[in-house]
Amino acid sequence: MQHLIGAAAGLIVGFSLGLIGGGGSILAVPLIVYAVGVSDPHVAIGTSALAVAANAIASLVSHAHVGTVRWRIAAIFAVAGAIGAWAGSLAGKALAGPRLLACFAALMLVVGVMMLRRAPLHGDVARQPDRVSTLKLAAVGALTGTVSGFFGIGGGFLIVPGLMYAAHLPILEAVGSALVAVAAFGLTTAVSYARSGWIDWPLAAAFIGGGTLGSVVGTRLARRLSAMQGVLHRVYAAMVFLVALYMIYRSAL
Repeated sequence: MQHLIGAAAGLIVGFSLGLIGGGGSILAVPLIVYAVGVSDPHVAIGTSALAVAANAIASLVSHAHVGTVRWRIAAIFAVAGAIGAWAGSLAGKALAGPRLLACFAALMLVVGVMMLRRAPLHGDVARQPDRVSTLKLAAVGALTGTVSGFFGIGGGFLIVPGLMYAAHLPILEAVGSALVAVAAFGLTTAVSYARSGWIDWPLAAAFIGGGTLGSVVGTRLARRLSAMQGVLHRVYAAMVFLVALYMIYRSAL
């Protein structure tokens, strides 16, 4: 039963990653703790990191198949972000957990408002991005990674807006490209936790199985919504608002 619930949880996370390129870590940890019933927080984080990384790769394959991944842009952003995440994680340890979550939730509300303001009046169809400054892309990637590492969150909700700003990508391509960084960050965390023995491998396998199916469904829905007048922007913003409010509620307990 626990593994069946894990597969269902993976389906939700995979769907979120395929649809908006984010929500993996934020959704996976609570689902593993409260729905699946894993009591050890270290095991929950380690298992979710591995599962989210694998589900991000599955979603990445789906997006790559339909041509919505800008590999060079994604690689530069991911490498710079990984360096920033390491530095940010060192600084984040100095701040109390509940206050950290509240600060991150406030940041997400700002991101949600910005996404609504950027929603196009016409369909957000794929196009070639403008000439991209490597320095700007690396700087925004490092900043995004630093913020993600500081708050201890995977960062998918910040990577997509970061790519849209730094590389002028339409949201569908930003979602696809963001998965490279999400997978890289997740694998880095998973390796660290695996070395400490904090991964439930059978549960991770069930989670990944459900997530693979969810990623395919999420990617297909993302393609449909991106062709409609700013709908994907609004769906993304709504998800950000919901998660931010949930985090504010949890930090207030």
